[in-house]
Amino acid sequence: MRLALAIGDAGGVGPELAAKLLSHPDMRDRDIIVVGDRSVLAMGADHAGVTLDLPVIGPDQVNGDLPSGPVLLDLANSPADGVVLGDSDAGNGGASLQNFAAVLRLARAGIADAAMFTPFNKHSMRLSRPSYVDEIGFIDATIDASRSGREFNVLEEVWNARVTSHIPLREVAGRLSVARILDSIRLTTEVMEGAGKKAPRIGVAALNPHAGDGRNFGDEDEDIIAPAVAAAVAEGLQAKGPIPSDTVFVRATRGEFDAVLTMYHDQGQIAMKLMGFDRGVTLIAGYGFPIVTPAHGTAFDIAGQGKADLGATLAAARLGFDLAKLNPAKARAQSLAEDWAIAPVAEPGMAAE
Repeated sequence: MRLALAIGDAGGVGPELAAKLLSHPDMRDRDIIVVGDRSVLAMGADHAGVTLDLPVIGPDQVNGDLPSGPVLLDLANSPADGVVLGDSDAGNGGASLQNFAAVLRLARAGIADAAMFTPFNKHSMRLSRPSYVDEIGFIDATIDASRSGREFNVLEEVWNARVTSHIPLREVAGRLSVARILDSIRLTTEVMEGAGKKAPRIGVAALNPHAGDGRNFGDEDEDIIAPAVAAAVAEGLQAKGPIPSDTVFVRATRGEFDAVLTMYHDQGQIAMKLMGFDRGVTLIAGYGFPIVTPAHGTAFDIAGQGKADLGATLAAARLGFDLAKLNPAKARAQSLAEDWAIAPVAEPGMAAE
């Protein structure tokens, strides 16, 4: 199994975490393609206080017959002497976009079995490419996906999936529909079964306080969420809800549910990060290969100080390899020119508008 790892925003803890991961005993002998600028990884190793000695290849040397163990794919896109630490920066954002695009295409081509990235900074990415919205849209455009995936937050205790993600809170209710929630329940079941959890039990969170309290606090729970859950149950899926969001995670951690489906981003993220900030993993699924990242940000306040906690990054890498074993790439690419399409990767801010 091979993991393609994109170095995240160079102004944050991403390079440090990449270096710490590669030097960890569990990863030293793993097949990993690290993608980014050679000097940025060296900077991260310096911040981390570790020594790395990886073979270095260029984009024209990538094929289906890479050496075993970690290897650095040097895109030479962000010289460390020009990196701005601790703040958003268009140059860092552009390099992040290139690194991300590269690992996605490596996985799509079958050169890697899973994709991973250390934390990105969306503001940096938007400074480089104003049309950038979030990872899902970028993935869709980069690999020409036939359907959009979903983000999951993963802890040993419970998984969290969500119906909507990176949108303003005022827009959430208008984005909910029976079809969208039902599709989210189906995909959560599909992904968890693909990860080895058969017939996962899914608690579906309500949108409004007290699940609407008999329509006193809104109609969405009775008119949209409840019918979606009923439709899922009719299909044989193990779903229950809507359940007030102030108790659904309590019930999940006590063993009643394997996953909680929330209606919006922070409805689940707050609970998950309280339970395991240093262990949480974000999984982006639904694309034929797993995409993983630590479920925390770039930590600009400690960039360059060697203080970044490896826990969530190590958990993400382990999950990526575990999922890749369950769903290995069906074919290995032999021709970079045909299958990886290198030329667009080298262009700043690639991906469709």
